Amino acid sequence: MPRIDPLPLESLPQDLAHAMRDAEAYMGFVANDGLLLAYKPEYLRAAAPFMRAIYKDDKVGFELKRLIGMMSSWAAGCQYCVAHTAHGAAKLGVAEEKIAALPAFETSPLFSDAERAALRVARGGGQTPNGVTDEEFADLKRHYSLEQVVEIVGVIAMFGFLNRWNATMATELEASPLRFARRTLDGTGWAPGVHASPR
Repeated sequence: MPRIDPLPLESLPQDLAHAMRDAEAYMGFVANDGLLLAYKPEYLRAAAPFMRAIYKDDKVGFELKRLIGMMSSWAAGCQYCVAHTAHGAAKLGVAEEKIAALPAFETSPLFSDAERAALRVARGGGQTPNGVTDEEFADLKRHYSLEQVVEIVGVIAMFGFLNRWNATMATELEASPLRFARRTLDGTGWAPGVHASPR
């Protein structure tokens, strides 16, 4: 159960309501974490372009960025963000089998060596205290350019904020990512926890 109720979309200033509608068109639902950020309109105004800049399809593709966000969220324990990133990865064309195999990325044949290097850093970067080793970071640099490394760490850092925000707020999972996660991540240890009422 959420600790603060999300603001109604129609109560937002026009520019923020428009931004949330744009996000809805992309994600397929209105994100409750955005409606919580909107209690401080300047937070949402600052967050939206920042997140777009970090999450865009650039030197590192959308699909890998989603998996990095999912892994760092898993390591941080934010079930809301795990569900969101899993849902988003599937919308981008990542196979559900690969999404479900993420906790076993070290041994799953569905992941390349380069993906494993990024996911190791995402896992360590999501932990508190930070668990990234020098060896893991050196391996990351063997597979990616320095600009790509900065993008990868940018995704991990962005989710550091989102993980703490949503886990602390107990943000309620929206119906679509909740259904997807319950179906696809069954058997992986994922559970909605505070982010959804019991079934």
